[in-house]
Amino acid sequence: MKILVIGSGGREHALLWKIKQSKRVKKLFAAPGNGGTVGIAENVPIKANDIKGLLEFSLKEKIDLTLVGPEVPLTMGIVDAFEEKGLRAFGPSGKAARLEASKIFTKELCRSENIPTADFKIFDNAEKAKEYIAKKGAPLVIKADGLAAGKGVIVAKTEKEAVKAVDSIMVAKEFGSSGDRIIIEECLEGEEASIIVVSDGESIVSLASSQDHKRIFDNDLGPNTGGMGAYSPAPVVTDEIFDYTVSNMIKPAIKGMKKQGILFKGVLYAGIMITKEGPKLLEFNARFGDPETQAILPRLSSDLVGLLEGSIDGTLKDYSLDWDERSSVCVVVTSGGYPGKYEKGKEIRGINEAASLKDTFIFHAGTHTSGDRSHPDTIPDNRDLSPSKVFTNGGRVLNVVALGDNIKEAIEKAYTACERIKFDRMHYRRDIGHRALKGSQAAGRRPQAS
Repeated sequence: MKILVIGSGGREHALLWKIKQSKRVKKLFAAPGNGGTVGIAENVPIKANDIKGLLEFSLKEKIDLTLVGPEVPLTMGIVDAFEEKGLRAFGPSGKAARLEASKIFTKELCRSENIPTADFKIFDNAEKAKEYIAKKGAPLVIKADGLAAGKGVIVAKTEKEAVKAVDSIMVAKEFGSSGDRIIIEECLEGEEASIIVVSDGESIVSLASSQDHKRIFDNDLGPNTGGMGAYSPAPVVTDEIFDYTVSNMIKPAIKGMKKQGILFKGVLYAGIMITKEGPKLLEFNARFGDPETQAILPRLSSDLVGLLEGSIDGTLKDYSLDWDERSSVCVVVTSGGYPGKYEKGKEIRGINEAASLKDTFIFHAGTHTSGDRSHPDTIPDNRDLSPSKVFTNGGRVLNVVALGDNIKEAIEKAYTACERIKFDRMHYRRDIGHRALKGSQAAGRRPQAS
């Protein structure tokens, strides 16, 4: 098979790494890829949102299956465009991707399908939003309606912070048209977790549980980011919580969309808050999580290609996956200044040394190399390493992942690897997985079809 993976982040590198393990794969392409994907695929200089260019390339190369990583091309309808040309693509349709593209669409779906979530109110006027804040009081959560690279959610502990959030989103247009409308909702208290499933429109297969760390600094301080690290399994996700989330959030969402004539195929990611009253939905995403995917895939023993095909073909009923019972921890290494302004072009050292450690994997995100990307077969080691110099090329630069017999061991291995890596103004959190240390070390919930 010829397979194309669209995207350039750590999630896409991890997906390519896992897909390459399939005996059915003859050729892998990454569009546009990064400094690490060059070691396992042929990087194609086509941007993820260039649907026309990607379509032309796929037709020319006779690509058998395309996996779309980022949310933007999904919301643009890339899967629809590929299917119209007879190409097989994994992911939701443009209409189905609204579940992530519009938080208001999701909230209204929650209301119609009785999906437990935070109380909320929708605004398209900044002054009215501020009046509501004065009346309601803090803490509150302010959310831009549209896509904002994981940064459009602001937790305001005071009324002043809430007003500032409204101004930055609706007046200053920090996230462009994504902030034309906002949601103001109650601030839920508890512990967050991620439950990711793959759907064929009728049945689902669940992946292992995980937990992300959104804030830039230790102890969950500072602004939200695209994700600073993750671990799997998440001890806080008991079988009871898992079943409740699937039965009361994921399945109702798929059924509710079907009522609207929208068949949901692809990844459905439920970000939940486990409160004293029980789990409540924070958000739905319509693609693999980042960095959750980087933590989950090293634990997956099964062939990923079969799961992707089952979603496309509608054959996931009774489908099952096998898992490594060990724990996994992913630490995200970022450029100094992220999620604000940061510099690119910093030479990275120590990647090879870190990747050589046992049960350790380095998935690139914001990187590029000085080497020739057109000849990946010249790289002697396919462990995601480049034979030439590697430089920073984004905010989230690397994902350092390690497996351990328990969460404590996985954490120690991941941070040992992080210490081998060096570049100017390099930053990473030192407390990834700290919540799991307080919980059970039991293996995560096994995926099941339903």
